[in-house]
Amino acid sequence: MNIYEKIVNGDESLALIGLGYVGMPIAIEFAKKVDVIGFDIDEKKIGLYKKGIDPTLEVGDEAIKNTTVKFTSDPVDLKKAKFHIVAVPTPINQDKTPNLKPVESASKLVGENLLPGSIVVYESTVYPGATEDICIPILEEYSGLKCGIDFSVGYSPERINPGDKVHTLDKIVKIVSGIDNQTRDEIAEVYKLVINAGVHLASSIKVAEAAKVVENSQRDINIAFMNELAIVFDKMGIDSMDVVEAMNTKWNSLGFYPGLVGGHCIGVDPYYFISEAEKLGYHSQIISSGRKINDSMGEFVAQAVIKELIKANKNLKKSRIVILGFTFKENCPDIRNTKVTDIYKTLNEYELNVEITDPYADPEEVFQEYGINLIPESSIKDADCLILAVGHDKYKNKEFSYFDQLFNDEKNNVMIDVKSILDKTDFLKNNYKYWSL
Repeated sequence: MNIYEKIVNGDESLALIGLGYVGMPIAIEFAKKVDVIGFDIDEKKIGLYKKGIDPTLEVGDEAIKNTTVKFTSDPVDLKKAKFHIVAVPTPINQDKTPNLKPVESASKLVGENLLPGSIVVYESTVYPGATEDICIPILEEYSGLKCGIDFSVGYSPERINPGDKVHTLDKIVKIVSGIDNQTRDEIAEVYKLVINAGVHLASSIKVAEAAKVVENSQRDINIAFMNELAIVFDKMGIDSMDVVEAMNTKWNSLGFYPGLVGGHCIGVDPYYFISEAEKLGYHSQIISSGRKINDSMGEFVAQAVIKELIKANKNLKKSRIVILGFTFKENCPDIRNTKVTDIYKTLNEYELNVEITDPYADPEEVFQEYGINLIPESSIKDADCLILAVGHDKYKNKEFSYFDQLFNDEKNNVMIDVKSILDKTDFLKNNYKYWSL
């Protein structure tokens, strides 16, 4: 009887290491079918889960309350499982190089509690070769076991889109790989328990690792192209969204839009490819150029804010500027690698009065991570400039009057619509200065 059969029969447990935006939905889905141990080193987060609270908003409080997942922050509990899924974050360092410390630490914890006959599957995004060159040696060192003999390893890149309630875990095809075909096939059978869309069997672990990095790099490049167009169109006095709307009438238009590119995937994964390519003597041209453009967009927006305030005859030092939205994307509390900070920092360099509010972000988490104090929306009464930086539904569904009451009574106030989701005609006919990306 293999591990898959033992898990299905309830003789073995499945362990999820890392219960964030990726790990939690996986744990919840598997718990509907098999016995699941949910592990995270963050005791505060585990405490919330045990109380039935979902700080990620990915699955909701009800799902947490009703799940059978056994939440724990004690690594010893991992000894109760023989199928481990590692879903910890893989960020980048200040110099844009891969930061593998979280996945290395997770490998150490799993290795220290690894039993013979186990399978370890990594979902964390890494560069091609990292699972075999970095993770497996750590597992072997701390377990005293030999990969391929005493235990097996696979890689199945996460494809969850935080905040997306349409393309959920079960609806996204799962890429699966292993150190050998037998391991890969067994891992595939386990994932088929929860992935209705099916699995794709990759020919090797490196292929699966590369697929993840490339799919996000591809999106990054396409958005960079649109951002470059937006910069040029701004100089030409052309509304970039008018151009996009016209372009999208053709059947083969790709449907990308300009915008801030942050988060833990698109804004990070390309650097994993760039870094590994440089180790092999190749300097990435297209991908690195795309990253340079996308990383500059926060500063570009901030410069546009200053220009519009000057056009409105505002006193820059006395103007109250409020940014609506801080998370890296709409309708989720994830603040990792948010590019709203680039707008904030650039404006602060000019010693301007800038404040930020967000209906989803945790103020305590924002302060700990970025040293920024969020303000409640209720305190916004006399803004000179609003910057709609994140397209939360809360903002998208509001009428002009909602934003109008947040401004002061002066004329020529400034509305900066980074997401281009507002009706500009309402602002223009009411003597606002309106600018969109």
